[in-house]
Amino acid sequence: MSRTIIVSNRLPTKVQRTTEGLAFQPSEGGLATGLGSIYRADDNVWVGWPGLFVDDPSEQQQVTERLQADSMAPVFLTENEIHDYYEGFSNGTLWPTFHYFSEYALYEQTHWEAYVATNKKFCRAVLELAGPDDTIWVHDYQLLLLPEMIRRERPKATIGFFLHIPFPSYEIIRVLPWGARLLEGMLGADLIGFHTFSYQRHFISAVSHMLGYPNQSGQIDTPNRPVLIDAFPMGIDYQHYAETAQSEIVAQHILAYREALREGRIILSIDRLDYTKGIAQRLRAFEALLERYPAWRGQVSLLMVVVPSRDQVAQYQHLKEEIDELVGRLNAQYSTITWTPIHYFYRSFPFEELVALYRLADIALVTPVRDGMNLVAKEYVACRTDERGVLILSERAGAAQELSDALLINPTDTNHVAEALNEALLMPEEEQASRMGHLRALVQQYDVFAWTKLFMDRLAYSKIKQHIYATDSLDQVASAQLQTDYAAATTRLLLLDYDGTLVRFHSNPQRAQPDAELLQLLGSLAENPRNRLVVISGRDRGTLEKWLGHLPVDFIAEHGIWLRRAGEEWQLFQELRAEWKRELLPIMDLYVRRTAGSFVEEKDYSLAWHYRRVDADLGAVRARELLSHLSFITSNTDLQVLEGSKVLEVKNAGINKGTAVARWLHQDQPEFILALGDGRTDEDTFGVLPAEAYTIKVGNAARSLARYCVGDASQARSVLQRLLLVKEVERMA
Repeated sequence: MSRTIIVSNRLPTKVQRTTEGLAFQPSEGGLATGLGSIYRADDNVWVGWPGLFVDDPSEQQQVTERLQADSMAPVFLTENEIHDYYEGFSNGTLWPTFHYFSEYALYEQTHWEAYVATNKKFCRAVLELAGPDDTIWVHDYQLLLLPEMIRRERPKATIGFFLHIPFPSYEIIRVLPWGARLLEGMLGADLIGFHTFSYQRHFISAVSHMLGYPNQSGQIDTPNRPVLIDAFPMGIDYQHYAETAQSEIVAQHILAYREALREGRIILSIDRLDYTKGIAQRLRAFEALLERYPAWRGQVSLLMVVVPSRDQVAQYQHLKEEIDELVGRLNAQYSTITWTPIHYFYRSFPFEELVALYRLADIALVTPVRDGMNLVAKEYVACRTDERGVLILSERAGAAQELSDALLINPTDTNHVAEALNEALLMPEEEQASRMGHLRALVQQYDVFAWTKLFMDRLAYSKIKQHIYATDSLDQVASAQLQTDYAAATTRLLLLDYDGTLVRFHSNPQRAQPDAELLQLLGSLAENPRNRLVVISGRDRGTLEKWLGHLPVDFIAEHGIWLRRAGEEWQLFQELRAEWKRELLPIMDLYVRRTAGSFVEEKDYSLAWHYRRVDADLGAVRARELLSHLSFITSNTDLQVLEGSKVLEVKNAGINKGTAVARWLHQDQPEFILALGDGRTDEDTFGVLPAEAYTIKVGNAARSLARYCVGDASQARSVLQRLLLVKEVERMA
């Protein structure tokens, strides 16, 4: 029976060392709440660090047994791992980079090495628990490499990944020396989730630029399989907050707070100490409110809660000092005997007291400079069962894309925030009720349980979609059978695509000439009298002749237009016309002038527009424009437009690799057929071959007609190299 394994850096239970021994404190976090119904069900388990350095074997055993009783499996980190992996790379490199604070990021090779090693440690912990059919859900920036590590060991596992912080633009990710490795790590998952569509778009753009993988409709086609990318805005436990807000204990706290604060209006600010939260900026905005609208002096107070966090780190120490200085200066400047402008608390509050503050506040001021989601905004909304209060929310928080009835502000525009505060203080109760009603309905509908179910359903769908269109990998069993059938056959036909199959793609197609290893390999296969080796390519016949013409191989050039058997002359597949190029060449040249790095390749009976050297985003846009343009012009003609890997080609319709291969089959009728290809045009080859032929897709095999697939050109060469080692079966005359 399959089960679900959740993996995160921290477990939902924190282990603390006290004078009386080890204490186990459950987490109040939204993730622990949302996933509680999963990891505590059936035989499921949550894997993670218990939050404490434990090196004593007896204590490790105690922690393990206690956590196992609550469906958790601990990963124990050393002090060096905590320093280099967690505090170093995770929080010193990834956290500032992903929040657009690159100037704070550290680039230490030792931190990176610790990050890799610790992700491997988590991988080993998962593999000890995971069966081949289990579902594994990995969480957050501390474990970006883990999906690919698990995939390597469990190729058919169902793996999901969710990032709980922003994913920045490609221009930020490219700054990281290890950016491409991190992207590859995430792409080990079947489904990658983000809080917002913007983060999803940034990720797809980064993959396109840095790895070159194509994408369409939220799906990235990696060399091995498609990966689904989607947005899942995380919610909170709405019912828990709403019910607590109406409890008697909260009512008592509200009475006590109101008596202390008297009848003044309350602006509430709650955040963890962090430079991404915009705490200093909101203090300056409150100061601007008091300066611009003196009538609010003595009438409005800012109740600011800052939860301590990483205050041993230099940036956080400086931020704490800045906040302390601002609070002290503003209170000294504006305080009266009966009124304190800012009530400042540098500590956390118990849950019921926190809910009481939400109920008490006339305004919630949530102004992060950058935030993945920000659940404080949703918690405030859930607690306002009276449908009063105003939410002022930064447009740079992920929650802003959902909570459009809040007053959305630019957190770095002090005047804008001050004006929003004044607007909120003057807002009529009817408008407050209307806005808050809409916000509460949305937060209630899209709570954390809906978020969990949606992600898991989408993960299951991604796997079903893969299975529907999947082509089996050429595993050891299939490879052994291929070699057995090859050895037994006296006549063999080897059909080999060139670019992307025998050689990797190159930014300049003319530099993709065969290396010595490939020439030796093809020559050895072609010299075997039982073999007929055919190189099939979209390239022009002159290039193929120059690069491979000295070998005893056959050619199919320009996607089937030109044919040549070894030792013979080139022949046209059929009589064709080429005068249409005079009309289309100026159009394609126009797109070259508009798209730096692109160029047109003119062949005898076709035109190809290449854009492999073009910026990935621009190339995709221009390719769609040109495809639409060419498709319109060639409609109702005998021309067709082909889409290849970073190339659009116009040629005569009715002729393709498949029709050319069919002619070889009709004449030769071999006992054994092997076809290797990587692109859409190679599907025409696969489609005309008999069912028993060994058809192998190189790269992503989604929706392929091939029987098997291999990862890349190097693996394709390995398939051919193994044929040279086969001891052929002798036939009796």
